[in-house]
Amino acid sequence: MAASHIVSPNFLPLKPLRKNPTSNPSSFFSISTRSRAVLPIRIRATLASEAATATAPKHCFSKKEDGYLYCEDVKVEDVMQGVERTPFYLYSKDQITRNYEAYRVALEGLKSIVGYAIKANNNLKILQHLRGLGSGAVLVSGNELRLALRAGFDPTRCIFNGNGKVLEDLILAAQNGTFVNIDSEFDLENIVAAARIAGKQVKVLLRINPDVDPQVHPYVATGTKTSKFGIRNEKLQWFLDAIKTYPDAIKLVGAHCHLGSTITKVDIFRDAAVLMVKYIDEIRAQGFDVEYLNIGGGLGIDYHHAGAILPTPMDLINTVRELVQSRDLTLIIEPGRSLIANTCCLVNKVTGVKTNGTKNFIVVDGSMAELIRPSLYDAYQHIELVSPPPSDAEVETYDVVGPVCESADFLGKDRDLPTPAKGSGLVVHDAGAYCMSMASTYNLKMRPPEYWVNNGMVAKIRQGETFEDYMKFFEGL
Repeated sequence: MAASHIVSPNFLPLKPLRKNPTSNPSSFFSISTRSRAVLPIRIRATLASEAATATAPKHCFSKKEDGYLYCEDVKVEDVMQGVERTPFYLYSKDQITRNYEAYRVALEGLKSIVGYAIKANNNLKILQHLRGLGSGAVLVSGNELRLALRAGFDPTRCIFNGNGKVLEDLILAAQNGTFVNIDSEFDLENIVAAARIAGKQVKVLLRINPDVDPQVHPYVATGTKTSKFGIRNEKLQWFLDAIKTYPDAIKLVGAHCHLGSTITKVDIFRDAAVLMVKYIDEIRAQGFDVEYLNIGGGLGIDYHHAGAILPTPMDLINTVRELVQSRDLTLIIEPGRSLIANTCCLVNKVTGVKTNGTKNFIVVDGSMAELIRPSLYDAYQHIELVSPPPSDAEVETYDVVGPVCESADFLGKDRDLPTPAKGSGLVVHDAGAYCMSMASTYNLKMRPPEYWVNNGMVAKIRQGETFEDYMKFFEGL
């Protein structure tokens, strides 16, 4: 089958899209042709072959028989030719839907709230899509709550977490009827003060530190005794007694724990749930009408692309299903990474290849400024070229690095890759979570644009930042 391509062969170099506050931020690409007519680029499904279309790809990003990388059925190289600049983030809207549906199906038969962890990825268009699918939201700052409200989330299906919530943000949560987790003695005091200022009773959950080791990187372990999060279980009675003294301000409706992130063993959730149900039994015995068990989130994904069989949302929910049903509880689950990470790649352009005599480097235009997980956590994310390498390209071991003036600026180390041609495309997979949301402007690298593939077409879902955007912070000073 011939490819249904979209770009006129006589187009000029791309012009950056102008920011128009009245335009749709998810508008299609535009290019200038030699006749200066502005045409919409609608990158439709480019099919590698009849055989490739016989079965749908297992995942949104896949190599087809022609050796090119595709997002759904859109060739990533074609997207590179249509965008205003690299690097950029490229998502599959359908994959986001598929990931959410996996949780929805797993939770059938249970009273539940899926609270998407906004900290994983805070793109407004993605939030609006998840809200439309039925998701609630999990927040760790006042601005995340403001963003959730802008995205149309029901605030009564949102949960405000955090160990250092400030009064101003708590007042906003109280005004909107958002669940709030109690994390400490001073947090309890601030929640009560916010409730009284807002003139609203706040529904609260106690975040209990279960001291369960999730066997993950220490930076993302949040449920051990050395963590800054949650109350010690031996202080539970103190908190229950304190809560009883503020019936006008707060109502205890649940218990919460969060073990950490990148968890690959669902038995850990079962262990935590057993402990949490015991605490709920104790709390109910003292007259509290506890309705909710929040077991947090944290499911890991296959960052190595090595075919690992990892727990699914169904596996996770099945480990706690009977416990939740036995106590007639509403289950709250807080997925972030497992909803959004594998829906996205960071797409980079190769600046060049070099060696220092003992080490080979592929230098790309992306960096730790756009994707910091490898530098911050020594995290592995799969890397590959978007197009077939030159026929004479040899496979060498490379560090994939960016242009930022830090030795810590790497996207991957010791990767066996065909030597790429200058200007070719290279992607870092599984970049949907904790990548763009942690991006910076270090070295004055402006945060990149974001796009998604939707029904065979590519739409922009976030403008790339510019130097002019940066200079606006100094206007009028």
